[in-house]
Amino acid sequence: MEPAIRAALFVPATRPERFAKALAAGAEAVIIDLEDAVERHLKDQARDHLRQFAQANPQAAVLVRVNDATTAWFDDDLAACAALDAVTGIVLPKAESAEQIKRAAAAGRPVLPIVESAKGVLALEGIAGAAGVERLSFGSLDLMLETGTTPDTAGARLLLDHIRCQILLHSAAHGLAAPLDGVYPNFSDQEGLAAIAGQVRDMGFGGMLCIHPAQIPVIQRAFAPTDADRAWAKRVVDLAESTGSSAFQLDGNMVDAPVIERARRILAQG
Repeated sequence: MEPAIRAALFVPATRPERFAKALAAGAEAVIIDLEDAVERHLKDQARDHLRQFAQANPQAAVLVRVNDATTAWFDDDLAACAALDAVTGIVLPKAESAEQIKRAAAAGRPVLPIVESAKGVLALEGIAGAAGVERLSFGSLDLMLETGTTPDTAGARLLLDHIRCQILLHSAAHGLAAPLDGVYPNFSDQEGLAAIAGQVRDMGFGGMLCIHPAQIPVIQRAFAPTDADRAWAKRVVDLAESTGSSAFQLDGNMVDAPVIERARRILAQG
């Protein structure tokens, strides 16, 4: 089982003074971003910042969002990642084919594709089944721009939830780690963030991408089991172990093998 990622924090590769702060902010993963956060004329400089930080801090562990496979920077980004021990995974934006995954995986790091285009959604079977993929993530903002969807509307929620369901099903079918939902852009709206985090947690997502340290504790609280969850799970597991039974009643509810396994997974989250 892959390590849980509840909050994955982006930090621009053009702001090397923020790298250590991002790592200390408490997220389960930090993503140094060579893509959207970096202007075209700063791509080489951004890659140099990544290289200098990783060489000076070999004990660090970061993910890197490279530029997408259709760009002129893709191969150079991958070469830099392959040479740095501190880079523990490659976040592949605008993933649209198994062939793109193959190219990214050649760097020798787990790949976390971002599904954020119509082509990517339609290619989910090949993307999720490609060798080297650790978990999927969802780029809802780019997807809505391409489809002409109006954000924060009932129509947008319908479309995004439809795609989230596909990402979840393909993840489960291919034995991938729980996927990550996309960025919630209004980092001052903690109530709205908590609401969407709770929704996608209940759907089966494992965490979310985020753009500001203030979002980290909100996301982590949403995805962590509650005290009530843990107490229920402990009762289920204790009864299963003490009785040796895989089917019994608890509080008027039927408990069988899938329920017991769910309880064990809750307890494994700590």
